[in-house]
Amino acid sequence: MNPPKHKEIRAVFNEKTVRVYQAYNDGIANSALEHGTFKSPPFKMERMTWIKPSFLWMMYRSGWGKKDNGQNRILAIDISREGFEWALEHSLLSHQAKDYADREEWLKIKKATPVRIQWDPERDLHLQPLEHRAIQIGLTNEAVPLYVNEWIQSITDVTNLASEIHSLVEKNLVDEAGLLLPKESIYSTTPVLGKKIELTESS
Repeated sequence: MNPPKHKEIRAVFNEKTVRVYQAYNDGIANSALEHGTFKSPPFKMERMTWIKPSFLWMMYRSGWGKKDNGQNRILAIDISREGFEWALEHSLLSHQAKDYADREEWLKIKKATPVRIQWDPERDLHLQPLEHRAIQIGLTNEAVPLYVNEWIQSITDVTNLASEIHSLVEKNLVDEAGLLLPKESIYSTTPVLGKKIELTESS
């Protein structure tokens, strides 16, 4: 049997905030930058919204902001550490569905839990999968207004940075591209919370 993949939260963070990324169209991005948070409309409060601490996983998901017009603007959102921790504490791992034989029981638990956690392979500069997994955090129900109205501290457009790094990668200037990457570090949580979200430590 293959050993389990390491699951690590890697992010840009300080004592007050954690940086996450989202990709949107011009309308949502411009509105968010103008107001310092997301406003409805054009942002849809009733939809699940996924936040990603990993810059390169966001690049993989959005194709460096070139995948489609709905993801052509990359936003870096600094949220409070309290909010980030709240999301982890009120989460449910997406793959836990298989642990429930009773589908109705699973749906009831899922509906009552406002945050989903997924662990997906982290990516390198060529967007190829790495050994460790990166966390994706899906916000629904009461988590969305908390995110929009309380957690968000600032929003920065990093689309040009993404384009610059991508251009260097395409020219095979990988070392130069790496120097421009956001400096992400391993984010530690309490043992109890780490166990809840299946966090592991690198050897």
